[in-house]
Amino acid sequence: MIADLIRTGDMSQVFIGLLVSVFAVFCVFPIHEYAHAFVATKLGDDTPRLRGRLTLNPLAHIDIIGALMILIVGFGYAKPVPVNARRFKNPKAGMALTALAGPVSNLLMAFIFSLVGNIISFAAYKAGVTSDLFRAVILFTALASQINVGLAVFNLLPIPPLDGSKILALVIPPKYYFKYLQYERYIIIGVFLLIFIGVLDIPLSFLTGIIYRGINFAAGLPFRFLIS
Repeated sequence: MIADLIRTGDMSQVFIGLLVSVFAVFCVFPIHEYAHAFVATKLGDDTPRLRGRLTLNPLAHIDIIGALMILIVGFGYAKPVPVNARRFKNPKAGMALTALAGPVSNLLMAFIFSLVGNIISFAAYKAGVTSDLFRAVILFTALASQINVGLAVFNLLPIPPLDGSKILALVIPPKYYFKYLQYERYIIIGVFLLIFIGVLDIPLSFLTGIIYRGINFAAGLPFRFLIS
């Protein structure tokens, strides 16, 4: 991500990109993990609370490697929330819902940031304001929305230990799923390697772009009617 911003040659955009990345580590990641902990707790598992993860405190959730990845490639992760599936009435469904809560929180945040960006854009348009400060704030909201969508897409990949792998357990037979988990270490290393060398950039960016444009369109729709 940082490399892409630097290639633009716009140092103000690079600075804002860095701010968004830091914001992701200290705000977006904690909300994502808190969503996991909150849903797991509501479904009957108090493990996240007992492990100190039912909190928005960033220090409880930050993973150093995952934080560095968000700075470098735009996709990262935090410490996984510990969950005891045996405490759910339906372990497979409970795990899937708990896993889904994180990406859903990212998509909700993406919509909120897009909505805020559209509100600011509309206010600036009506007031005739074109200052650099307004443009910087609008750029920040756009990048914050994009990074939330990117995290949701990345975490929904059906590879362990990402959230998508827990959701995958709902649709494939247990014997195949547990066989799949035996190769967890090798699969995740392989995926991260593909990310670092850029092989996954195109499909991840494509999916992120489609979802982001859809969210931004929905968030901006009321203001298009007001302007027209």
